[in-house]
Amino acid sequence: MKRSFAELFSNTANKLQVSVIRELLKLTQKPEVISFAGGLPNPDAFPVPQIHEICPGVIDNPNALQYGTTEGVPELREALRKRMATKNVKCEIENIQITSGSQQALDILGRILLNPNDIVLTTCPTYLGAIQAFDFQSPRYELVEMDENSVIVEDFEARLEDIQKRGELNRLKFFYVTPTFHNPAGVTIPEKRRRQIIELCNAYDILVIEDDPYGELRYRGEDQPLLKSLDTEDRVVYLSTFSKILVPGFRIAWMVAPTDLIKKFIMAKQAVDLCTTTFTQYIGAEYLSRGYVDQHIKKIKEIYGRKMHIMLRSMAEYFPEEAQYAEPDGGMFVWVRLPEHINTIEIFPKVVEKNVAYVVGSAFYPNGKGLNTMRLNFTHPTDEKIEEGVKRLGNVLHEILK
Repeated sequence: MKRSFAELFSNTANKLQVSVIRELLKLTQKPEVISFAGGLPNPDAFPVPQIHEICPGVIDNPNALQYGTTEGVPELREALRKRMATKNVKCEIENIQITSGSQQALDILGRILLNPNDIVLTTCPTYLGAIQAFDFQSPRYELVEMDENSVIVEDFEARLEDIQKRGELNRLKFFYVTPTFHNPAGVTIPEKRRRQIIELCNAYDILVIEDDPYGELRYRGEDQPLLKSLDTEDRVVYLSTFSKILVPGFRIAWMVAPTDLIKKFIMAKQAVDLCTTTFTQYIGAEYLSRGYVDQHIKKIKEIYGRKMHIMLRSMAEYFPEEAQYAEPDGGMFVWVRLPEHINTIEIFPKVVEKNVAYVVGSAFYPNGKGLNTMRLNFTHPTDEKIEEGVKRLGNVLHEILK
């Protein structure tokens, strides 16, 4: 071709930039590098025997090898409806939409809800994948500050008041939040704050997207109610996934939402992939209906809880006092904040020289802040590598901060 692809790309595509994170992570591909950078489940936690047991029956089901409906196979949606009821979320099968991973749900929600220059209200920091999904629609971000108990309600209310004073409430499309074991910060919103947030969203008539990929991964403390379970006005769109409680490779997630939103979502999803893979949906349905999910979650919690303890114990031993971090009660990550003058992008090559890696925290800030932060994953490395990796990272931080 004589024309360059740069001439052919859309304006949206031309706005895409090479991810600094991906470029940095190329440095971590050596096998000797202990990586705390990914958000990967541990393969030892995959329920392989149960999948082996389920698969023959699924293969014998001709529907499992055929195209499915865009909203998802009925057996899986009904099983999920029953499971949501155990979490005090009452809904009909028509309120449940299957998606090809939660990332697809975020992408399509962005497509059907956002126009350029609309406002997304979210936490500071927030999930990188959500930023990437929503950025395709060119929104503006209003950021809510967090503390050790996640969303600071007073700041949340102040952001809403400010948007209202500017006459832009109609441009505020939704509040996106991960209330339980936040990615990347690891914190959880306590029940009192959850109720206050819902009350404010009711008062200002705000849609909420509750992203809950880690809610089942609690290793200590008491469960908190889902925002969706506190929703009396059908304004919470709930997202969750099998990636953390079954396997990520199946790419099955689900959304619980009002039927009016589901109808528009289905139209958009038909243009994206027609339907989520039917074969893995039927496996998911059997996994739920046979009661394997709760048995397996118990195993996962034992494995990941141990790994979290090892990481926190190692950080207490090897990290300098200047490195601040909150101890999570579950999830997959520990969030670290260094003194303001430390830039975790700049020190990354020096850390990788010691064969250890993390995710730079600035990627989780839509406003480019957080240069002194990093996220550490404890679920994927072996127990031995967690301690050794934390020791290596701690040594580098001591050297930099001395």
